[in-house]
Amino acid sequence: MDELDLLKKDWKKQDADYPKLSYEEIYTIVHKKSSSVVKWIFIICIAELIFWNVINLLIPDSYFEIYEKLHLKTVLSISYVIHYAVVIGFIYLFYKNYNSICVIDSTNLLMKKIIRTRRTVNYYVYYNIIATIILSFIINFMMFSDEELLMQVFNPKNLDIGGDKLFNILLISQVIGLVIIILFLWIYYRIIYGILLKKLNKNYKELATLE
Repeated sequence: MDELDLLKKDWKKQDADYPKLSYEEIYTIVHKKSSSVVKWIFIICIAELIFWNVINLLIPDSYFEIYEKLHLKTVLSISYVIHYAVVIGFIYLFYKNYNSICVIDSTNLLMKKIIRTRRTVNYYVYYNIIATIILSFIINFMMFSDEELLMQVFNPKNLDIGGDKLFNILLISQVIGLVIIILFLWIYYRIIYGILLKKLNKNYKELATLE
């Protein structure tokens, strides 16, 4: 008997030592894992909303004085209302996905629910990144459209600095700030939601194998 035959014999012995799972048992395990992942997506989304609300409460009023001087406070207030309304809508969708996936369904239906949840998460990530870019463009467009007001707010002591130089400094700092924020959001969503989506994809593949 050569080495290959010995290995095959050893594998057969190992297979005999482990319990074989039925289709129903494997499906139940995958179902529970999928439900757990969707629940965590729902919890993290709520935690994000609470976190940013707490941060907004901790920010001193003096920080918003600049936006008030630039006549941007109304725009920010409207954007906050729209943003929170959209986020609450996503929280509802995540809860709906979680609530629906808790019911025992056929494999085919569970696979559809996993795809729907994955699509909702992707929309949520894209929304946050795109909304940040759009809001930044609107604020910067309004801010840089009035050069005289810009000089009054950012150079109140009339320091010896040209309008073009101040304009360029502010523009570069805004662009760098936006890039840093977008990178932070992308890395955060890539890590947190990326891990959860990877688990959902794994569950989907396991269900596809069962089919």
